[in-house]
Amino acid sequence: MSDKSRATLVIADRFWDGVSDGPSGHVEVLVRGQRIVAVGEHLTGCAEADVVELGDRTLLPGFIDCHVHVVPELPPDTSVSSQTLAALPALRALLDNGFTTVRDLGCTAQPITVDLRRAQRDGDVEGPRLVVAPHIISGRGGHGDKSAGLPDRFGVEVGVLADGVDEVVRAVRTESRLGADWIKYAGTGGFGSPVDDPELVSYSQHEVDALVATARDLRRPCAVHAFNDQGVLRAARAGVRSVEHASLASPETLSVLAEKGIWLVPTQFIVVECLGHLDDDDFWADKPAYLRDAFRRHEDRLRECASHPSASGVRLAFGSDASVFPHRDNWREFPAMVTAGLDPLRALRAATSEAAALLDTPDRGTVRPDLLADLIAMPGNPFDDIDATGGVDFVMQGGQIKRSPAL
Repeated sequence: MSDKSRATLVIADRFWDGVSDGPSGHVEVLVRGQRIVAVGEHLTGCAEADVVELGDRTLLPGFIDCHVHVVPELPPDTSVSSQTLAALPALRALLDNGFTTVRDLGCTAQPITVDLRRAQRDGDVEGPRLVVAPHIISGRGGHGDKSAGLPDRFGVEVGVLADGVDEVVRAVRTESRLGADWIKYAGTGGFGSPVDDPELVSYSQHEVDALVATARDLRRPCAVHAFNDQGVLRAARAGVRSVEHASLASPETLSVLAEKGIWLVPTQFIVVECLGHLDDDDFWADKPAYLRDAFRRHEDRLRECASHPSASGVRLAFGSDASVFPHRDNWREFPAMVTAGLDPLRALRAATSEAAALLDTPDRGTVRPDLLADLIAMPGNPFDDIDATGGVDFVMQGGQIKRSPAL
């Protein structure tokens, strides 16, 4: 059994603390238990510490992905145990990529992520710490309605479906009772459903106001799935904490988010990937035809809006939407953000200090004494080459080394 009181000294040639304007040189970080004890260039009094010498690597805070789905969307008759087991490789892949915390924004089955959150916290499952919205609340026929004809044939619905003020209020209270950290709802349609479209608006202002107000009363922040201006603006008026996607939103709408201090989680990699392969039949061979059709219909507008987040003053948090593509590729959100016009500093802050601020988890996201010892390292310098973020080979989570390079 390991001695949890024993100190570890992590040493690297380059360092970024999650906040500063750029990386610095040599750093030594002293860790004891789950916490950082000291950060400096040449620490003393560490004779009894286990030394981890990382050499020519950049040491950073553990990354935070604010939009993932670790439970895959499997056929409705798949058992809960099978869905839970299918999530375990995703959790491991995210941790190996350097993401020590993630926010999971919903699955269609039982509240599996609530149990996974507990299992990870108790050390029974390896993966990032989980902040969860168990499900996405959706109007019938909206983005979260996965029934696909089941009500007519078998009298059952799939998804947390709520229409009208009374039903959305009940849905929020039920999610809270299940153990939700966040409440998520579908404010517009989306690309990944055969029954809706990203230009559709799912809920009236009255419904959104009631939903967000109920969540606020229960001390649960709200995240909204919203692509178009009207869906984003209704959410902003109601007081959501984060907007997911907004891929069809205008600069004027993003300026409203900036004024209100609402975070945007732009999930740009999946858009870049799909638009870049529109004419590649092999890429779409295992994907539903309606998904390709939707990207074709909205191609021009998506390309026009891609640079709007980087040109705006909105607060940005990193979110990959991993699940619609393999979780091992979630780091690719970094180069997608930079390709869309973001500078590397803003992209890296989005996955560290800004993500921690969004999630209201001040014990992580930066490297300084008394915070959680969530540390990652990679060869190269992500400020010079953002693709270096795909090369994470050292991961420490809460003072425990989860991945280490062969040095």
